[in-house]
Amino acid sequence: MSKPSIYPVVPYRDVAGAIAFLCEALGFAPHLVVKDPAGRVQHAELALDDGAGGLVMPIESADPAPMWLIVRVADLDGHHARAVAAGARVLHEPRATGYGGRDYTVVDPAGHHWTVSTYDPYAPVS
Repeated sequence: MSKPSIYPVVPYRDVAGAIAFLCEALGFAPHLVVKDPAGRVQHAELALDDGAGGLVMPIESADPAPMWLIVRVADLDGHHARAVAAGARVLHEPRATGYGGRDYTVVDPAGHHWTVSTYDPYAPVS
């Protein structure tokens, strides 16, 4: 299995809070979190599916610009239920995309949009 070559860096005012949200609502897990002696996050990498689904790197920023990211999962409905149970603000419920697959979108506490989808851009077009 090849590893992704692109790692999105996502800015947050509260990076520790973002890590908690991304893990609880979207199913990421800490891959590496480095803290300074005062306990502030200096560097973080969050993995999806033990890293097979890729990594995101949340960073602290005084003025984060919103981003839009897409995360591919196998069980969209189960994933959606998890996000709702964690209190995620849903922009749109699971739906067919029209170009293959289904998706839903949530907004995280910093205003970043996360579309969770079954669409595989690498799958052969039929």
